[in-house]
Amino acid sequence: MTETGAMHFLGIDWVGLNADNRRKLLLSLAFVAVVLVVSRLLRWLIGVVLNSTEHATVQSKFWMRQAISLLATILLPLGLLSIWFSDPTRLATALGLVSAGLAFALQQPVTALASYFVILRGGTFTVGDRISMGGVRGDVIRLGFIQTTIMEMGQPPAVEDADPAMWVKSRQFTGRIVTVSNAKIFAEPVFNYTRDFPYIWEEMAIPITYTADRVAAERIILAAAGAHAIPPDSIAAEAKRDLQDRFGVTPVDFTPHVYYRITDNWLELTVRFAVHLRGIRNVKDAMARDILTEFDKLGIGIASSTYDIVGLPPVELRGPR
Repeated sequence: MTETGAMHFLGIDWVGLNADNRRKLLLSLAFVAVVLVVSRLLRWLIGVVLNSTEHATVQSKFWMRQAISLLATILLPLGLLSIWFSDPTRLATALGLVSAGLAFALQQPVTALASYFVILRGGTFTVGDRISMGGVRGDVIRLGFIQTTIMEMGQPPAVEDADPAMWVKSRQFTGRIVTVSNAKIFAEPVFNYTRDFPYIWEEMAIPITYTADRVAAERIILAAAGAHAIPPDSIAAEAKRDLQDRFGVTPVDFTPHVYYRITDNWLELTVRFAVHLRGIRNVKDAMARDILTEFDKLGIGIASSTYDIVGLPPVELRGPR
């Protein structure tokens, strides 16, 4: 040690590295190691307990791990600040400088971190929810402090040209894992398909010719919807009442209906029905198979864009006999 209190090592006087700072450095390293070890141990213990519990869910496991991570994130800076800044005046000065630097250099990460707490407080979404965020549609598989990880899904035909382009023509997983910044919740709307109501209304449009038996066609379509869509009686009354009370929705009718639409080429029969969010493509595939089978039995054809020649001008052939 020199007369100024600096540590002398390898012929160099290390400014700022004195006995007091060295003690604080060692104490800081020990504190960080203890917090990390304890947090990992708690995660392991909670994983063992929840895995042995019959009714443990993915959400419960996630939130327990998230609570431990959040607690460790809070304890680490508080403990380090307590070790290094015992004087409140020095602490306030240091916090002011650090805050100014972070606000300038880390605008996006700070916004994303603030968005994380908004997501938690506002119940925007959680792990397992199906959402559309930042142009990505899929299921949330991880919610971090800065980013949200989504298992990507394909787009329905109406939005297949979205960016990025999709090769899966329905709402089924593509196999890609996408990370989206949490800050997107401040810039774009977040569509949540499962948070408050686990059902969705679907439609299937079937064109038939004007000469076809439309009454029989409607009966067949309604029978297919009734066989494969969600039965109205199976939806809990509490879910319906909660939807109406919380959001002021008019009494919800889950009974399948067929609507007519007159076009220049055909009569379009659109069936509207309720379905659980998972397995929509399977439901529509089963309905399409049943409808085609019954249409074939009655000779009802699916209309398509065709041209009918309704008349020809007189044809005269002139020439030598």
